[in-house]
Amino acid sequence: MFSAGRLCVKTAGREAGKHCVIVKKIDEKFVMVTGPREVTNVRRRKCNIHHLEPLMIKIDIKPDASDEEIIKVYEKEKIYEKLGIEKPKPKPKKEEKPKETKPEKKKGKEPAKKAKEKEAKPEKENAEKKTEAKKPEEKSAKPKTQEKKKK
Repeated sequence: MFSAGRLCVKTAGREAGKHCVIVKKIDEKFVMVTGPREVTNVRRRKCNIHHLEPLMIKIDIKPDASDEEIIKVYEKEKIYEKLGIEKPKPKPKKEEKPKETKPEKKKGKEPAKKAKEKEAKPEKENAEKKTEAKKPEEKSAKPKTQEKKKK
């Protein structure tokens, strides 16, 4: 009953309720199953036969068939329609972008942002700072001994 090509439903574990196909029989209690992952999100793994519910559908695959081969057989035998599974979308090929090189930092100079910030400050603020520095100090509550030393 549990031979290569038998479609099953997983009944236990995180993949419970998902369809899979037996890829090969390992021993009396265990089989290797796959979804394939792109189709039913069942990854290729060892599974106990007590955690599988076999279906009446059997596909013609060789033992240890790859996921790509299984997907081709699914399309050929119209398994997607029989089980009500969506076909996997083809993966778009990634375009290689040339890596942009970062400009080298020059030592000794300020970064451009800081230089712009200094230029952007209003002249009024700079003028106020200068006038504050020129103002004579007001008398404070300092001991007389210190005042005499200053004179």
